[in-house]
Amino acid sequence: MHPMPTREQILEALKAVIDPELRRDIVELEMVRSIDIKGGGAVDVTVSLTTPGCPIKNHFQVAVADAVRGVDGVSAVNVGFDVLSDQEKAGLQRKLGRPGGLPEGSLAEVSTVICIGSGKGGVGKSSLTVNLAAALAAEGKRVGVLDADVWGYSIPRMLGLGNERPKVSGDRKILPLEAHGLKVMSIGFFLGEDEAVVWRGPMLHKALTQFLEDVAWGALDFLLIDLPPGTGDVSMTLSQLLPQAKFVIVTTPQPTAQKVARRAAEMADKVKLEIAGVIENMAGFTTPTGERYALFGEGGGQALADEIDVPLLGTVPLTMPLREQSDAGVPLTITDPDDPAAQAVRHAARGIIAMSPIALPILQVRQPAPPAQPVGLSLPMMS
Repeated sequence: MHPMPTREQILEALKAVIDPELRRDIVELEMVRSIDIKGGGAVDVTVSLTTPGCPIKNHFQVAVADAVRGVDGVSAVNVGFDVLSDQEKAGLQRKLGRPGGLPEGSLAEVSTVICIGSGKGGVGKSSLTVNLAAALAAEGKRVGVLDADVWGYSIPRMLGLGNERPKVSGDRKILPLEAHGLKVMSIGFFLGEDEAVVWRGPMLHKALTQFLEDVAWGALDFLLIDLPPGTGDVSMTLSQLLPQAKFVIVTTPQPTAQKVARRAAEMADKVKLEIAGVIENMAGFTTPTGERYALFGEGGGQALADEIDVPLLGTVPLTMPLREQSDAGVPLTITDPDDPAAQAVRHAARGIIAMSPIALPILQVRQPAPPAQPVGLSLPMMS
């Protein structure tokens, strides 16, 4: 006989159920309305949703049932739903720092969000982002790219996207443009060519919120976010909207860049973004004939990774094709995957895949087959 499960055990198990958009567990979000433990170990759980037609209701249905079923003594799980009252939703908005409202499912199918930052400009962060995205796609992953460098947007040009404007779906979601198998969103799609953006913090916060929550990203394995230089408004906004995002720091080898990148790591720590690793860019210049020159010194990426105790995901050299393909609008990892820079980016992409969680299928316990029944004609009983 198994002991009866307790309410505390059920609540502890439900901390494993994460809201895919708010990126926090449903216990912390106070979405667990009730837990009713019945005789024989049957458990009824009621979860409160933000809207009656919540697009991720099925996610909660499966995740709650799986989590509770794993508690010792639970024999059956029934999951029910109700809706947060307006007052409860307002309280949740205040708790999360979201005065504009709660998300409605846009990021529900995005498995991993990776913010790519450097703390300073000029380290090749944007070209690294597009090539990393293409390398992940080449590994069979579904990838989106968000150009959050609002003032210095360059992703559209690097992916060959011109003056096309995103369309809006029937449910009023912005449809990202697509290039080279990647879903892409940038402020550049809504401006005239090379038009300057002169915004203060609140406008930036609103734009980023809209790009994350009002864009129909769909099912993605990775969403890469190209951050602007610095450690201010954008990073704080993303820490609010995406508390479970991972942060990849880009640096060049020389000590000056390494020191600035160290500040970016401190910023990520302060806003509680997990640092996934370091990529050293411009790690020497490789000529077409294979000669290598350490233009910016050597070892800065490894030194930074050691200092903040994270892996060095890759060291990417400068090559002429890397620059040429960025200007041409086609990532080098697509046109020449054997180029030294492309090989290094592909190595970094595999490192990111290796550290990303994989949802394993739940094994179903097979019931033993009933004993075989005799086949043939029934014989008359003898009297």
